[in-house]
Amino acid sequence: MNLTSLLNDEIDRGLQAIGKIETTMQEFQNEVLIVSGRTKMTAMIAAQLLENFYTYLETIFLRISQFFENNLPHEAWHAALLDRMTLRVSGVRDAAITNGTRILLDELRRFRHFKRYYFELEYDWARLDYLLGVYRRALPLVRSDLNSFKSFLKKLGSDR
Repeated sequence: MNLTSLLNDEIDRGLQAIGKIETTMQEFQNEVLIVSGRTKMTAMIAAQLLENFYTYLETIFLRISQFFENNLPHEAWHAALLDRMTLRVSGVRDAAITNGTRILLDELRRFRHFKRYYFELEYDWARLDYLLGVYRRALPLVRSDLNSFKSFLKKLGSDR
């Protein structure tokens, strides 16, 4: 197995994890939220699913970055990683995601950072509704972008 196939498999594994998050999110919204309502507990569940979604994506992006030997700055590397995924490096690699996808994902990245480091977070359903909308808009874009990137990897692997 060549290295591009290995990266392709890593992306597939990440997309499968994202599919599980999507299924769980649908169950949450169609079952749990309807029965329990907008409580602090359901807000915590929604926040955790959003955090998990972005974490899986960031793991995929980190694998892509490592494969192409991208150096990330020590400070603010999470934001730099997301930005780097929009870059097409001529003769090296295609962009992994579009800038439009990056803009949506940056909202989720900032939320994840805030959720992880500010423990006294009060969950605001208006903010969560907004972020759930961002998630719903980002999900098909992420899939499309990463499938395009996988096509690039297959071509890259066949050229080597």
